[in-house]
Amino acid sequence: MKGKEIAMYLDQISFNNFRCLADGKLKFDRYFNLIYGKNGQGKTSLIEAVHFLATGKSFRTKKVKEIRKYNFNRLIVFGKYKNKDLSENAIAIDVNEDKKDFYIDREKDKYINYVGLLNIISFIPEDIELIIGNPGVRRNFFNYEISQAKKEYLQSIVNFEKILKVRNKLIKEKKTGEEIYKIYNEKFIEEGLNIVLNRQEFIKKISILLNLNYRKLFDENSELKLKYDCFLGDVEKKTREELKEKFEVLCKRKSEREKFLGYSLLGPQKDDFIFELNGKNAKAYSSQGEKKSIIFSLKISEIDILIKEKKEYPIFLMDDIASYFDEVRKKSILSYFVNKKIQCFITSTEDLGIEGKKFIVEKGKIINE
Repeated sequence: MKGKEIAMYLDQISFNNFRCLADGKLKFDRYFNLIYGKNGQGKTSLIEAVHFLATGKSFRTKKVKEIRKYNFNRLIVFGKYKNKDLSENAIAIDVNEDKKDFYIDREKDKYINYVGLLNIISFIPEDIELIIGNPGVRRNFFNYEISQAKKEYLQSIVNFEKILKVRNKLIKEKKTGEEIYKIYNEKFIEEGLNIVLNRQEFIKKISILLNLNYRKLFDENSELKLKYDCFLGDVEKKTREELKEKFEVLCKRKSEREKFLGYSLLGPQKDDFIFELNGKNAKAYSSQGEKKSIIFSLKISEIDILIKEKKEYPIFLMDDIASYFDEVRKKSILSYFVNKKIQCFITSTEDLGIEGKKFIVEKGKIINE
């Protein structure tokens, strides 16, 4: 595991008022960190804290009040990490009521500058929603993953959401004939195209890796595809100008219906992403085991993308490994990470017998073995 290459890793974390966890500070192993104990003791909360530190979001809830300790209004998570040149960096999130403040090296900063500093890939039971959930779940997921590799994409998303809000307001107020609407409609098209082209580029790359990883890890005789279901139709071989022309035509075609309903009926906020296993939609036709294997292959492919795009190894989080895979598959997966130069945090109800640091969690108290 411990090769010559240097990769990003989280050196330590401290937290106050995070769920049921006892306040404190933990130092982590450079490579493997096992968090184990009985169910309901706080194992998932610990890797959730790591995820929250890296992303500013929980993978379990959208409500900040649910991750704060009961009867407390303030929550602080602080961490130190080292990137590939071994320089030490500090990041923190201070949550007061519902307001989040982000800090980089102890200076308050914007969220857009915070995202991607500590790259993280998580594999959790809730990820099954990426296949069976609604399109919004997949859009949010891919928006974040593309942003980790390409920060300007996040700026496009932020810009587009502001533009969409104004465009919807102008449609609702019946101002589509005014000059202000024309200005915002042009911005809507341009920023929308930025998102579409970035999504297409990312999906093209990750779809190839996804198939390779699925065949290597799970079934060499299967074919797995990830398709971009864009509101503009097939965009793969189209130029920006061709797509812009089609976007403009659709805007005109949908105009009367939009005025009647009072909101936008087209745009990248309507896109979806479809997993196909052996030519069939995985949502409808794949077994539960196949769905889990598809998601795991997706996460491994994300790691490959980040290594290639950012020349850095991300941190990997895996919650409840036993619920996902049988003993044979579990050993294969652990072996995969042992051979990768990557920091892992894995929760389990038992000791997995892997060299590294072990943390036992009992009623929110974390004991370093």
